Amino acid sequence: MKILVSGSIAYDLLLQYDGSFPEAIDPAHLDELSMAFVTSRFARHHGGTGANIAWNLKLLNQDPLLVGTVGNDGGAYTALLEEKGIATNRVEVQRAHVTATAIVATDSGEHQITFFHPGADAAGSFPDLSEERDDVGVGIISPRDARVMVQAVAWCQQYAVPYLFDPGQQVMALSEEELVRAIDKSAGVIANAYEWSLISKRTSFSIEQLLEHAPFLIITQAEDGFTIYNSKGQIVLPACKPEKVMNPTGAGDAFRAGFLTGMSAKWGLKQCGMLGASVASFVVEQEGTLLDKLDLNDVLSRAETAYGEALPALP
Repeated sequence: MKILVSGSIAYDLLLQYDGSFPEAIDPAHLDELSMAFVTSRFARHHGGTGANIAWNLKLLNQDPLLVGTVGNDGGAYTALLEEKGIATNRVEVQRAHVTATAIVATDSGEHQITFFHPGADAAGSFPDLSEERDDVGVGIISPRDARVMVQAVAWCQQYAVPYLFDPGQQVMALSEEELVRAIDKSAGVIANAYEWSLISKRTSFSIEQLLEHAPFLIITQAEDGFTIYNSKGQIVLPACKPEKVMNPTGAGDAFRAGFLTGMSAKWGLKQCGMLGASVASFVVEQEGTLLDKLDLNDVLSRAETAYGEALPALP
């Protein structure tokens, strides 16, 4: 079965700041904020939440159905995806626009500041996938143009496709009603700690109240691991330790790919999270979000070492 991935396809500009953003910014003078950070590293890579997730799913031997939009400069990117075996027939081309671009600055404490230009994605739309519905097992609605995210939610709900709702940086672009509607019929919700604080504020949901609308909630906390909440309680797991840390950009998308792989195989929530954390640990070891290759035996071995429990064979 295919795994539906709706999300952004973007070029990433990655910057590394050898200091601390929180220490450099004086909260008492935010209304006068005007500053620059000198960065020690600069790199240009392929990225975007949708493309990142689809790429990692392919590395895990899954079959992603990628839905996204590129601009007039996106030909090289779609060719790269096709070389990896990721179908791009559902990737829309908007030739009057450039492909979305993310500028991500990371400090020495792994805090990040991101600027995102949606480009072609702001003119995109969600396609009619009704003829492919029977081939789709699960899906994820990850950050891209908020209008298209709403369309993706409506399609998944209409065709009863279980989906992981991942509003990410678009929490503030979605109305309270749109957030609640997306959460209400989802298979689960995933967010980092800051994003969850925004979701909670916008919807007035506590964790307990959200679980009245969705089967589970995952809150990721970077190097501090993640917690999965459901009606039975909570599963608290540490991060899967990498051999080194180069750049955390893309780790969250890798986690989602691993989790979706487990969901597709109908694993338990803990096992899905273990696989996601292991895949994410390999991404932080490099600059850029797309791994050239991934040894699946190494993924399983690292998860077992980190959590003291063997995962099932990958589907």
